[in-house]
Amino acid sequence: MQAPASSAALRSFATSKAAKIFMLVARIVLGAVFVYAAYVKLRDPWELFAMSINSYDILPLAMAETAARVIPWFELALGLMVMAGIWLRISGTILSLVLLTFFALMLRAYAKGMQSNCGCFGPGEAISWKTLLRDGSMVAAAIAMTCLAFLQRRKTAA
Repeated sequence: MQAPASSAALRSFATSKAAKIFMLVARIVLGAVFVYAAYVKLRDPWELFAMSINSYDILPLAMAETAARVIPWFELALGLMVMAGIWLRISGTILSLVLLTFFALMLRAYAKGMQSNCGCFGPGEAISWKTLLRDGSMVAAAIAMTCLAFLQRRKTAA
């Protein structure tokens, strides 16, 4: 059975030079953003990040403190994996889900009029339309990168 023309066109694009350049740029940029975000959070006292997490009012304080200690290390590992292209289908999917979660929490806080600190790059960054635009763009790039990773893999496996 032959694949529909749109599916073939997608797979053809996924292996094109433009797609490969996009993948490289997306991997480097998104990975570097995660590494930088982790660095900033690890450089500052973890309590500052815990306060940012707590301002979203979704976790008890003890869990927010634990998250503040764990998330930066997770971001660092994930950023390095994406930059290196290690298990890109898995790391890209996780990156997309993490960014989507962060974005949804920011959108919720913004819609509720909460005076939450974004927490993305350390303390002091209030949620605004600019942070939503930036993070929404990163979500879109991460999802596109992940989709291309799956399409490229499928093409080479076939």
